[in-house]
Amino acid sequence: MKRLMTTLAAGAALLATPAAADELRDSLGEKMPALMELYKDLHANPELSFEEVRTAAKLAELMRDEGFEVTEQVGRTGVVSVMRNGDGPVVMLRADMDGLPVVEQTGLPFASTQTATPASGVTTGVMHACGHDTHMAAFIGAARLLAERKDEWSGTLVMILQPAEELGLGALAMLEDGLYTRFPEPDYAIAFHDAAQFPAGMIGYSPGYALANVDSVDITVPGIGGHGAYPHTTKDPIVLASAIVMKLQTLVSRESSPLDPAVITVGSFHAGAKHNIISDEAKLQLTVRSYSDESRKLLLDGIARIARGEAIAAGMPEDRMPTVTVEDPYTPSTYNSPDYTETVMAGFRDRFGEDRVMQVPSVMGGEDFSQFLRNGDDDMKSLIFWVGGVPQDQYDAAQESGEGLPSLHSPFWAPDAEKVIATASEALAAETLRLMAK
Repeated sequence: MKRLMTTLAAGAALLATPAAADELRDSLGEKMPALMELYKDLHANPELSFEEVRTAAKLAELMRDEGFEVTEQVGRTGVVSVMRNGDGPVVMLRADMDGLPVVEQTGLPFASTQTATPASGVTTGVMHACGHDTHMAAFIGAARLLAERKDEWSGTLVMILQPAEELGLGALAMLEDGLYTRFPEPDYAIAFHDAAQFPAGMIGYSPGYALANVDSVDITVPGIGGHGAYPHTTKDPIVLASAIVMKLQTLVSRESSPLDPAVITVGSFHAGAKHNIISDEAKLQLTVRSYSDESRKLLLDGIARIARGEAIAAGMPEDRMPTVTVEDPYTPSTYNSPDYTETVMAGFRDRFGEDRVMQVPSVMGGEDFSQFLRNGDDDMKSLIFWVGGVPQDQYDAAQESGEGLPSLHSPFWAPDAEKVIATASEALAAETLRLMAK
């Protein structure tokens, strides 16, 4: 960790004197004022998952202006833009569009005041608390750079605006709506995500597994209710569910390999309604994280086994066994093609400078960008990388004080959008030009 912090500090200092500017960067500089206005508009007008109607329409029109063939309402609110430019590889760039049910507290002059009512039925504020507004602005920046350089590349460019990443459902919705049959199937799929753990403008990457499988699991634990003063006449589901909660931790500590990360978190435990009544049911809600398919199976099979085993040990009759429900579809782990990733990052080091590009640990968060590789050909290459978003002064202050920084999904997350958008636009365009160079 100390080595990582040293690298971050060195990289942060280098941001003030980036690698030598070239024509691509100069061209992007001319476009940045318009991109920042677009970012502010997107930030002020976020929309929830599968409700990105205004956002999709606005960006679709901008893509048409650049000469793309644009199809809207792919996977409900998704947008697919295609530019055919002779023979060559098919390269797909992706940005996600949805905001979150979060009341913004950044104090920005263009802060969101939007409200909406999600599936929970509770009206809430809406905010781009995960930085998808920077993703979309950089996506448009890359599109403009590539559209004006058609004489420099050959192949087919597919640029997709994906809905509902926050639900883990948008990528699959687009695939099920014919993304790979109605439109050219990619040889390469590339995306980025802003990062809340290192300085704005730095690039982070993880070869191989980068983000986790995400499973949501519900366990309903039946009991036999009764009076709290006479527990011997009951089968207490709270005691049984508590035993299940504790035993579940052994799946990670004693059944999973220490070299294969795994997480089981019980996020919700509901039972009972009164002091002196033993309820007849308890409900648990779990999030389960893993990387490999084998690890995922071990955890899910183990959860079902433990729930049943603890119920048997508690003397529950066969017709009162717990039920375990795994939400389907789930978000698969995101895998960066290792050799391809290293090749891309070598190019980024040449372009941005050695100390602005660093390998970072994989995380247990989820990203449904994973679906594009899972559903592609065996030869397809895929990469999602991070672009740091923490304003430099905030990062320096946090390093000095030891205090934490606002995370993604925080109502206080306000990235240095200009550095995120400039870095990501250039990176996406430069790598696409490399892959499709004449």
